[in-house]
Amino acid sequence: MASKEANAPEASVLDVRGMRKPDKHPTIFRTYADLPVGGAFVLVNDHDPKHLRDEFEDEYGVGYGWDYLNRETRDWRIRITKKATTALPRVLVDTAETTADNTEADMTGALWKLQPRERDLDSQIIELRPEDTIEAHTGPDFDVLVHVLAGGGRVATELDTVDLEPGAVLWLPRRSHRSFTAGPEGLRYLSVHRRRQGLLLAD
Repeated sequence: MASKEANAPEASVLDVRGMRKPDKHPTIFRTYADLPVGGAFVLVNDHDPKHLRDEFEDEYGVGYGWDYLNRETRDWRIRITKKATTALPRVLVDTAETTADNTEADMTGALWKLQPRERDLDSQIIELRPEDTIEAHTGPDFDVLVHVLAGGGRVATELDTVDLEPGAVLWLPRRSHRSFTAGPEGLRYLSVHRRRQGLLLAD
């Protein structure tokens, strides 16, 4: 055990080594959510849970503590401390960097997606290549805001066409009919809307 933890308040132990893999992370996050501010538990795992730590970073930023107590084979112990009541306000992405052509879109066209699991919103940065389109469709049952970051293009509605340029903030009312067409320089935009299960390109 690390000496710096010798005088720390006693914490409960959560041993996930015998759990099914799909149950581990949800159980760990539920245990964390139930902690009072300043409370902690000791996670026991059979390996270094690096992906779990990435999730804690996405979710809580500097609002949690992560201290290794033991690093032995099949006996990794980490003290996880709750430092704040909720996740803390923080910068998640610098959109200026996404306009410098140093990022690559995934298969859905997304350059970035909002990751924290405890959230009411979904958000992503989408890139369309020059002249690419999102075919005409009826939008979901919630409003969407689109902020154009780079490039340009147009949105066709039921009655007219809306030009898109960097800086434009476009409102897509719920269930409205629309299609997107990127201009000769492509189109990159940030979309924000109520959370749903799975993000689709056709926002």
